[in-house]
Parts: sequence; structure tokens; C-alpha cells
Amino acid sequence: MLVHICCAVDSHYFLQKLLESYPDEKLIGFFYDPNIHPYSEYQLRLLEVKRSCKMLNIDLIEGDYDTDSWLKAVRGLEHEPEKGARCSVCFDHRFEVSAQKAHMIGEQSYTSTLLTSPKKSLQQLKHAGESLASKYGLTFLSPDYRKASGTQEQNRMAKEDALYRQDYCGCIYGLTMQRDQQNKLTDELFTSLSGQVQPESIEARIDMYEKRWKYEEQNIPYKIIKQRFLNWRLLRALLKVHRESIPAHFLPYSTLKNDYSRGKIVYEVDQVHYMNRDEVRFVTLNRYNELCHTDYVSVQSLIFSPPSFANELKVRHFLESDFFSLSAILIVDEIPTKKIEILCQSKVYSDVKEVLIKQQS
Repeated sequence: MLVHICCAVDSHYFLQKLLESYPDEKLIGFFYDPNIHPYSEYQLRLLEVKRSCKMLNIDLIEGDYDTDSWLKAVRGLEHEPEKGARCSVCFDHRFEVSAQKAHMIGEQSYTSTLLTSPKKSLQQLKHAGESLASKYGLTFLSPDYRKASGTQEQNRMAKEDALYRQDYCGCIYGLTMQRDQQNKLTDELFTSLSGQVQPESIEARIDMYEKRWKYEEQNIPYKIIKQRFLNWRLLRALLKVHRESIPAHFLPYSTLKNDYSRGKIVYEVDQVHYMNRDEVRFVTLNRYNELCHTDYVSVQSLIFSPPSFANELKVRHFLESDFFSLSAILIVDEIPTKKIEILCQSKVYSDVKEVLIKQQS
């Protein structure tokens, strides 16, 4: 039996129930989900599905990440609500490829872990699966593992095995609508131009879950805890000196009250130069290199290849003794002596992150 897999939270429970219901069937997992955006989120969910399948001793096939075909399939349905017409087309698209794969490898039946998702319509899924099964001469199995407290059991298993629990279905359209309704920043779609891994970004989660996998391979006990913290994203930044754009690197947690400020340097204390407005500070690249133990030859090179976020926080905390400081700190090749204009569009917001803690044996 081919089992289309959408995510580990659904598949981990669904696959175990299938093993109980069909003990003589060899299950083959098929991860085909081009609806998951962005690609880093797709990689994270695939990583967790691989871990789950390894735990359950189930073979896994990864399908193509052909987002272009998926986007074409749902064109015109971008504003449809969850469980609406876009979701129906999405199911049809993924089920058709799954049915094709089952037929190609000689399987007689297929099913999908979407059937156990509490956010999906069982009848909608069943209709899509059966329609495509008949097209390829297959049987679509649609067991209802949600009933009899199945959803509660699924949640218990997910917590017990510390599975990654995403908080949105997958596609960019559903995500943006959900975040708009929650009045939350859609930071899942942000990628730093520098490649620096931002706090509680998808890339940061991938790093953590990959580290967790290594702990498990080495039999190192661990816990994943949640921590509330102040997050930050830089959306756009610019420095002009005498109307000329000058390379400048903005340290983490740099903010401006109204996104824009102008002024001039008025004094210097311990190699930190202070502007006369909006609590802005300037530091030379040479001083930054001393504090960060780096050897950047220009601010331009620093902008596109900075140290880790954690190392930059250490520099910031050395320059600003108050850990709660949100003053803009700019790293420049030379301290400006003429009129300064600064654009700093950033977001500071309360957030929650997962932290991996190694336990004592």
C-alpha cells in the first residue's frame, strides 16, 4: 500500500494505526507536498517525516517538489478559505500524483495521512481519493482514525515522540490569510539576504531538529522546551551621508521610532559615536572586528557574510550594557562627518521558540 504523507504529526499516528489494521500489508510512504511553502519549511517537515518513518521501519519515497505545477493548478483560487475550492484542487493534485506513483510501482491501493488531520474535511478527501483511484485501477482506503478519541491519541503520540508541530497547513495563500487573521508577522516567508540564520526562523528550527537527530543517534537524553522571547526582523535599511548611499551594517535589534531619522554625530564615548537624534549609535568596522574577533576588510563584505546572530548579539551587549536596548547601532567603514539620513524599517515582537536542552545522564 502506498501512503501519501503530508507531515509527521499526522503520519506518525496514521501509519501506526494502519500497521494495526493491515498487518499483512507492506506500507510505503510517499512524501509529495509541493504545496508546502517556503522550501525551507518543506525541508523541515520532510526531515521529521524521515525520522518518523525510521522509527516505524517504513520505507519512504520523496516526490518532486514541483511547485510550478501546483501553483498553476490553484491559479485563480488564491483567496479561497481553508477547506474551500483551493484545498479541493490541492488534494486532487497531490492524490493524482500519489495514484500515479502507486500504479507505477505496482501497488494495488493507496491512502493519505491527510485523512487524520482534524483541519481537513474527511468527505472532501474521500471523494478526491476515490475519484482518482478508479482512474488508475486502484483502491483508495479511507479509514477514520479520528473517531473514538483518535485525535487526542494522535496529539499524545506527537508529544511523546517530540514531533515538530507546524502551526499552518502549508501553502503560501493559507499562511498569509491565517497570519492576517492573527495579526501576526508572516516571518516564515522572510529570508535574510546575508544568509544569517534569524531567531525562530525555519532555518533555525532545521538546525535544532538536525541536532536533536544526532542526540538520538548518540543516545543522548534531551528535552525540547518552549521559551518566550523578544524577536526582531530587519525589513529594510539604508544610510545616506550628504545624500549619498553609504554601506552600513545594522546590528540585531536596531530600531527607529518612525523608521526614518536624520541628524549628525555630536559626540563619542569609548569608540561609540552618538547621533543627535533617535538614540542612534555608529561604530567603525575596525572596532567591530576587535569586538567580534573578525577581519572584515569592508562593511560591504560584512553585510553579505556576517557572523552568527548570537555573536552579533555579544557585540551589541558589549556596546550597550542594557540588554533591553533597541537603539539603532550602525557599523560603518568611517564615521560620517556630514548630514546623515537613516531608514530602518524593523519589527520587534513577542514570540515563542523551541530550545533543545541536553539532559544529564
